[in-house]
Amino acid sequence: MAKDRFVAERDSLALDTVRGDMANLSAFDDESFDLVFHPVSNVFAENLKPVWKECFRVLRWNGTLLSGVMNPMFFLFDHEEAEKTGVLQVKYPLPYSDLKSLSEEKKETIAKEGLAYEFGHTLEHQIGGQLAAGFVICDLYEDGWDDKATPLNKFASVCISTLARKMRLEQGSPSKR
Repeated sequence: MAKDRFVAERDSLALDTVRGDMANLSAFDDESFDLVFHPVSNVFAENLKPVWKECFRVLRWNGTLLSGVMNPMFFLFDHEEAEKTGVLQVKYPLPYSDLKSLSEEKKETIAKEGLAYEFGHTLEHQIGGQLAAGFVICDLYEDGWDDKATPLNKFASVCISTLARKMRLEQGSPSKR
């Protein structure tokens, strides 16, 4: 939140920051926002269904959800090992969970350093989850990441962004999932 406040002050923006749980936005009324910007934060949520439901609930009709997600294939690999050896080798199943995949030693290190556990979700949970919550996907964009961050970036886009809207479906149009 300190970085958010810094940028807001630097650029003379009015900004209220609230710390909370993205799966529980009960601090906000229904239809409170025109825009929800959801950067690549799903990696910190074990279950996405309540996240998408809450995003839908707090958006006004015709509101916009801008969401960034990690391509699920990113979580197939041990990137620390790939950095050391230069070899990408499939190691983990999807959906990915630090809680299930990492050694106890690595989990202890994460806890000691005050870091968050990460979760890699399937496209069905990422994009299908937005549709199931009621959103209409209007656009999708894939992008890379700094080449030094992961050797996977040499082969495929590791980030996906969606633009979704909270729209009423017209009679006769396909129904939501």
